[in-house]
Amino acid sequence: MSELPFYLGAFLVVLGVLIVVHEFGHYLAARYCGVRVLRFSVGFGRTLWQRRLGRDGTEWAVGIFPLGGYVKMLDEREGEVAPEELERAFNRQSVGKRSLIVAAGPAANFVLASVLYWAVFMLGSEELRPILGTPPVASPAAVAGIVNGEQVRTVDGEPVVTWNDLRWMLLHKAAIQESAELEVINERREITLRRLPLAAAGEQGWEGDALERLGVRFFRPDMPPVVGKVMAGSPGELAGIRQGDEIVAIDGVAVGTWHEFVLLVREAAGRTLQVELLRGGRIVAVDVVPGTVSERGKQIGRIGVAVAESRDAGREVRTFVRYGFFEAGVKAVAETWDKSVFSLVMLGKMLTGEVSWRNLSGPVTIADYAGQSARLGIDYYLKFMALVSISLGVLNLLPIPVLDGGHLMYHMIEVVRRRPLSERAMEISQQVGLSILFVLMAFAFFNDMNRLFSG
Repeated sequence: MSELPFYLGAFLVVLGVLIVVHEFGHYLAARYCGVRVLRFSVGFGRTLWQRRLGRDGTEWAVGIFPLGGYVKMLDEREGEVAPEELERAFNRQSVGKRSLIVAAGPAANFVLASVLYWAVFMLGSEELRPILGTPPVASPAAVAGIVNGEQVRTVDGEPVVTWNDLRWMLLHKAAIQESAELEVINERREITLRRLPLAAAGEQGWEGDALERLGVRFFRPDMPPVVGKVMAGSPGELAGIRQGDEIVAIDGVAVGTWHEFVLLVREAAGRTLQVELLRGGRIVAVDVVPGTVSERGKQIGRIGVAVAESRDAGREVRTFVRYGFFEAGVKAVAETWDKSVFSLVMLGKMLTGEVSWRNLSGPVTIADYAGQSARLGIDYYLKFMALVSISLGVLNLLPIPVLDGGHLMYHMIEVVRRRPLSERAMEISQQVGLSILFVLMAFAFFNDMNRLFSG
């Protein structure tokens, strides 16, 4: 509960920025096309703040419900227009101008995403290198011959710099093709090509961790099982485990690495473990009962202790990535394009049933991710904002009445028919669009609640 204000604040900042940018896109395009803007509102419902500004006396307002916004333009369909103002009415503009005004909102979201990625790439950030860990037996990665410690250089000829690059490349390619060719290099500097089957990524309707289903895991250095930190009030502290203790065995099973220790604890949620520790040159035995936590729907054990990390191990798996001004710009546009295409592909798979609708997220999940990314640092937060901005842009381009894509669909029909749809047809389609939107929002909220209470 103590983190709620922080998470809510992080969410509201993301939401506020994206809404303002989206609606400002409509506003600027309307002004460019000579259309008078009557009201620019962030939020709906009761007005918390408003002020008239500019030569046209545009009313700028903030509503009590922040989940959206709108730009109201002069339009004969929504009220009487003075004769001298008719040329500035939205409905009097050409199809091209009206389409430009409508499309400017989603376009602004894509531009924002590119700018955010650009800033992150220029500032630079510490990233995980794309080093692969030991894949599970019989997994697609194991079939491909991947072994622990191999670093990915390219995927289908495209350079890979970070683990995040690798993750997004594989997800994107898994959505559109059956396999990918990975060029990897091992610790002996030997370069090998691995053909990775991708079909398993889409199993279970793309729910959960797609990379885990592929057997693609991050490299874990063989770190000695030495305790570096004990959390206050944790099962480990209550059992008497101390900083500097070396784990020797659990229930008589010898422990050679920290990873082995973690695996044994994870499988023992709520069950008493006898842990043998090397402390000051002598063996000490303690009983510890791992606490139970939920991870991706599975109950696992944790005792609240962390490994004593070595600086050498940290340098082995991390790298600082920064790009120059122009290189960052090109990469930012490419990143925005790739994620936009991926979003469209996944939406298409939802419609065909290949992807479960349980993957649809609402405001609760977005708020949770906003808070988590903000905790990780400004670069993660900006990347998250960019991703949500892309999602908002793609969603608004769907041909659903009441969304921007629905209005663009009307304009295309008008071009084909050489006359606009009747007011009755527009009214019916708007009602249908509102119904579809309501169902989608209800489904997303249901998924949010299901994730919240099921873990």
